[in-house]
Amino acid sequence: MIVIAHLSDTHIDGAPRSAERTRAVMRYLEDLPYDLDAVLVTGDITDNGLPAEYEQARRLLSSRHPVMICPGNHDRRDAFRTRLLGQPGSAAPVNQVHSSPDVVIAMCDSSVPGKDDGFLSDETLVWLDDVIAQTSDRTPVLIGFHHPPVQLHIPFIDGIRQFGAERLAALAGRHRNIAAFVCGHAHTAAATVFAGRPLLVAPGVDSTLRLPWEHRAHPQDHVHLDRPPALAFHVLDDSGRLTTHFRHVSTSHDSVRDR
Repeated sequence: MIVIAHLSDTHIDGAPRSAERTRAVMRYLEDLPYDLDAVLVTGDITDNGLPAEYEQARRLLSSRHPVMICPGNHDRRDAFRTRLLGQPGSAAPVNQVHSSPDVVIAMCDSSVPGKDDGFLSDETLVWLDDVIAQTSDRTPVLIGFHHPPVQLHIPFIDGIRQFGAERLAALAGRHRNIAAFVCGHAHTAAATVFAGRPLLVAPGVDSTLRLPWEHRAHPQDHVHLDRPPALAFHVLDDSGRLTTHFRHVSTSHDSVRDR
């Protein structure tokens, strides 16, 4: 059985609030009695893409579990690489793969410099196709990125979703061992389908977005700032069936409740 934690949208900005909410989630994961196969963080790590924010994020997201991180629209590739990942600076997409005998996780960069909406570049799709081609047909592949490639029926998010998704769907049609897609960006837990596979959206660590039928049409009504941070657990069992559990995490260190 494979167990993967999934969080997103920490929006580290140098202020105590974002740091404490991220710290509470990571503290909860560190206190688990078992080792996780991976912790995925699907973008918008920082709020402004500043070097100091990435240095703070690097400290906050350190873990005994393997951590994989991809950029979001609030991130900046060069500082993301140098200050968060400790790699040479580059403007190229930040794509990473984690391979084990039981699962392959491909984290793709759906960010587009200077824009809020997302797109997987040709370079990223060629890289992803090669990663899956080199993986055994019997090994499940989990694909992560920031922007959801489908409408979630949240107008604001739908307007800045991942576009050009038919290219990713065509890639998925060539590979039967893709188990699921995971993403963030929406600041709300959601589950749907893309290219015949589960598409699982992590709740936000920094805040929770109200759904259109939950608020009046005023900008100040769109976001819950008082809801506790949350995360998802994706469980892939030996039969290949995927189950997702959502958790709220208390910032008071000792209380966790189901979502």
